[in-house]
Amino acid sequence: MSFNHKSMHSQHKMMFKNYYITSNNQQKEHKFTQKILSLFPDDNNSRIRLMPEDSFCIQYTNCTGCPKNVENILVYRNLPKGEHIPKDKCTQNCMLFMIKGELLINSEEHPGITLRERQIVLQAIGSKVEILALTDVEYVVYWFNELPLLCEDRYREMMEQAEAPLTYTPLIMSERLYHLVTSMPEFLAEENPCSKYIDLKCKELVFLITNFYPLPQLGSFFYPISTYTESFHYFVMQNYSKVKNVEEFAHLGGYTTTTFRRLFKNLYGVPVYEWILEKKREGILEDLQHTKMRITEICNRYGFDSLSHFAHFCKDSFGDTPRALRKKAAGGEKIGKVQ
Repeated sequence: MSFNHKSMHSQHKMMFKNYYITSNNQQKEHKFTQKILSLFPDDNNSRIRLMPEDSFCIQYTNCTGCPKNVENILVYRNLPKGEHIPKDKCTQNCMLFMIKGELLINSEEHPGITLRERQIVLQAIGSKVEILALTDVEYVVYWFNELPLLCEDRYREMMEQAEAPLTYTPLIMSERLYHLVTSMPEFLAEENPCSKYIDLKCKELVFLITNFYPLPQLGSFFYPISTYTESFHYFVMQNYSKVKNVEEFAHLGGYTTTTFRRLFKNLYGVPVYEWILEKKREGILEDLQHTKMRITEICNRYGFDSLSHFAHFCKDSFGDTPRALRKKAAGGEKIGKVQ
């Protein structure tokens, strides 16, 4: 075997030349990158960084302090088999969308029915509902006072045809609606989901329900809320947490105080002021135990003039200050009304 030294020399020159070009290009690229980086301040907030591969799945905005952050409009629930939620009154209208499993619901509209995957039920404000998980279940609840409508004419036509069915039956989710509902849990599981995004999802939910089912079917489904949307009971449930006294409550509804007291006593069987106080106590306990709302937010939500007034109310009602009550609840201690 013979070697062609001239040929080898040419190859070495070519290799060296290619290496030189490559190296030179890398140096130029490095200088260019350094020049670009020098245009930006060298701090953690503005430095150019390589993004992680899943960067589009990470929320970089902290919505904790956003004044538009609203909790508990759309709620994802994951209950183990045997979990029981005792009968309680709905303080808003709600739709329950089943994603997985079997759920026993007991209410006036749905006495002892088993709700399964892809089914929806509507419970009106004031309804008393009891729930039992027959299997491991997943579902989404949408709480609302008024539906965020995209088409007023369609809704008006739907309400005009609303009739009480012989028996209430769950609505079956369409493919599009089911796809929307099953995409929600991951987002809703985040600590502070954006309220604007939730508003959009609620509008999409309502749009897919009100515009893609026959009117007779929708009339039966929405009948529970059609019967007393304008009623005294609905007005009370909508506004009791916003008022400070009976006079303000009566004025808000356009009633004289005497008439309002009489209507209220006839419907609820107790004086209005006692009822308001009891409802506020229930709401305050719920918020202290099961939400991350700040104490000042809870104070404002229930119409207290100051934190000191709120603290005094909690001491009289529950035996301790709001912060102490929240600490007890976080430690597993049961909190409730002073007997």
